[in-house]
Amino acid sequence: MKLPHRRQILHMAAATVALPAMSRVASALDYPTRPVRIVVGFPPGGGQDILARLVGQQLSERLGQPFIVENKPGAATNLAIESVVNAAPDGHSLIVIGPPAAINATLYKDLRFNFLRDIAPVASFVRQPYVMVVNPSFSAKSISEFIDYAKANQGKLNMAGNGQGGGPHMAGELFKIMAGVDMITVHYRGDAPALTDLMGSQVQVYFSSVQAAAELIKAAKL
Repeated sequence: MKLPHRRQILHMAAATVALPAMSRVASALDYPTRPVRIVVGFPPGGGQDILARLVGQQLSERLGQPFIVENKPGAATNLAIESVVNAAPDGHSLIVIGPPAAINATLYKDLRFNFLRDIAPVASFVRQPYVMVVNPSFSAKSISEFIDYAKANQGKLNMAGNGQGGGPHMAGELFKIMAGVDMITVHYRGDAPALTDLMGSQVQVYFSSVQAAAELIKAAKL
């Protein structure tokens, strides 16, 4: 019997190893096979919600399946994350993640998931700073004027937060420490309701993402 040449053996071995990989690639190319949900841990109208809807529309057009945004606010996005952790691990349940996911790991001792273990990153959408936002009718027109006003009215200003441990909340608390001022934190379930009350002067300041602030200015025509 004529034995195969060494090079032939290597080629056959390589082909054998490649078969499972080829099947995985073919499976990935079929994705998605049904509608995909994109979970957002905040109410409609906020920065993450707007981003998810823009990205979802592009993905729907490109991949031929609906990408449906599901708003699941509460517990500083923990409810939303937990719902995706408990979903089938088949790529048809996605979630938009922001700073609260990292903050919550240090604030909550009873989380029913391990973020680093249970959530796999797919893509980075945006990086943006926070800005201080006040109603145009507010008397302070600069940061220094705001600090002076807050110091003269300790404990009398309302600062909006988007949930315990959320990015705007943490940014606001850091500002209070650095500026040496005391403000009452009023928590909302997301950017949209916080900014709505800011426009109505129920709260005096909000530390908003640049994107959410831009949407506020556009909507209010400020």
